[in-house]
Amino acid sequence: MSRHGRIKKVFTHSIVAAAAIGCQAQAQTTVEPVNDLPNAYQTIEGYFKLPEGRTWGSTSAVEIDKDGKSIWVGERCGANSCANAPDVDPMLHFDEKGTLIKSFGKGMLIFPHGIHVDRSGNVWITDGQDNAPRATPAAAAATPPASAAPAAGAAPAPAAAPPRVAGPSPAATKGHQVFKFSPKGELLMAIGKPGGATGPTECCWQPNDVITNAAGEIFIAEGHGLNQNDRVMKFSKDGKFLQAWGTRGEGPMQFNQPHALAFDSQGRLFVGDRGNNRVLVFDKDMNQVADWKQFSRPSGLFIDKKDNLYSADSESGSINPAHSTWKRGIRIGSAKDGKVTAFIPDPLPTCERGTPAGNPPTCGSGTWVAEGVAVDAAGNIYGAEVGPRKLQKYVKK
Repeated sequence: MSRHGRIKKVFTHSIVAAAAIGCQAQAQTTVEPVNDLPNAYQTIEGYFKLPEGRTWGSTSAVEIDKDGKSIWVGERCGANSCANAPDVDPMLHFDEKGTLIKSFGKGMLIFPHGIHVDRSGNVWITDGQDNAPRATPAAAAATPPASAAPAAGAAPAPAAAPPRVAGPSPAATKGHQVFKFSPKGELLMAIGKPGGATGPTECCWQPNDVITNAAGEIFIAEGHGLNQNDRVMKFSKDGKFLQAWGTRGEGPMQFNQPHALAFDSQGRLFVGDRGNNRVLVFDKDMNQVADWKQFSRPSGLFIDKKDNLYSADSESGSINPAHSTWKRGIRIGSAKDGKVTAFIPDPLPTCERGTPAGNPPTCGSGTWVAEGVAVDAAGNIYGAEVGPRKLQKYVKK
């Protein structure tokens, strides 16, 4: 079959699949908030220990090692970016007691975002931003228009950083890639062009998460805000592009910030379609088979060996008027039938956007509570938090 014949066949198959699930997607558009569920967990504060002099930055990347008990984290170098901390290791490996046993990656990552440990114990990380200059709102407001002449005797104003637009910046030399490391921190593979790429077969632009299947094939979800692409890309185990699915939208086979990926025991791919407040489920041929809104606004997903599904919602409730009736927190349910059975709520459900300090409490300028979630073999839950800049541990009461 010719290449064009294969494309036509895939396109036709996708249209048929979309039509088959259209009624289900429409039926799922309105779901009553799933908030009032039992919480069988308690929080262990301050469990993870950083070296003296180092403080936690934002993190959305948390994963369990193949040993089932130690924890990997992608941490943003004591801030919400590693761009200004080239001597700080963002990749952290903790033992089950919360002690740091390994770190690496200094100078390589700008914005560690999604993380995955494959069956061989290799560690994958997505780098979701770049090192191009960014114009802050305050700087933009203070910068006079280009037509304004400087006052008499005044030095010319410095050029302002250009506002960011969708797509790679010519000034970017790092970022928007996916890296594969050995457990010892050796770089084994890099997918994508440093600084980003957006072509039909190119990776990446704002990669959110990465995961591998049993055959070693690589799946990358991309599109986070300045959206050039909202899609899931598939690569061979040696990093060659195979296929891509999705466009920006809210219909079947569409995404708005595909933020998290997970596989169940059947090999079905779960996509946390955060901007559309839903979890989409795909079979092995990437036919969409489910559209679930009962797990709220999924920033992070994790499925354990018993097909329990954990969904971290960091963007609902008091900080999101468009999704205010849903509470933030971690919902726990079944990847088999989609039933939600438990909920770990945000301890500050009424906080508002602002700075971290203040009374009443405020939620900072970003997401709150767990954005990333992982579960060890003993059933302990770990929540990676962007706004509070913490890694939390939850254990059964």
